[in-house]
Amino acid sequence: MTSVWKTKVLPGLNKIFDKDGKKAAAAEFLKSFNKEEIDKEIEDKKTELEPKVVETIEASPPEIKGLMKDKKTSKIKKNSVAVTKFLDDLAKIDFPGAKLVSDAVAKSGTTPLSPAIVFILDKVAPFVPAAPAAEEPEKK
Repeated sequence: MTSVWKTKVLPGLNKIFDKDGKKAAAAEFLKSFNKEEIDKEIEDKKTELEPKVVETIEASPPEIKGLMKDKKTSKIKKNSVAVTKFLDDLAKIDFPGAKLVSDAVAKSGTTPLSPAIVFILDKVAPFVPAAPAAEEPEKK
């Protein structure tokens, strides 16, 4: 009975409750994440990326547009589905670093990788078209 427990039951339980494995994978990814290389790539491709990124941002949900202004870990966690989809969309248009982060998020989730997500959002933010100034209602 003990051997069945060790070979069948325990590994199954570890898969369900193993959060440290995801954290370790996320930590390893963050160590290998090369921001300088991605910066250079973005600068080199800036003109060809701009129309694609603007189109992707315009098609994104309001939660993503809100994250562009306020990049808190709690908001990334709250909107994890939208963030994951946005990263996938950026990866489809070959935005530098987005594919790496998107793949890592698929494995580890958004919360442990929020520094990398914030970095990508910071790099996307300059491409955000300026919203037209909302007219303030006149006070009577």
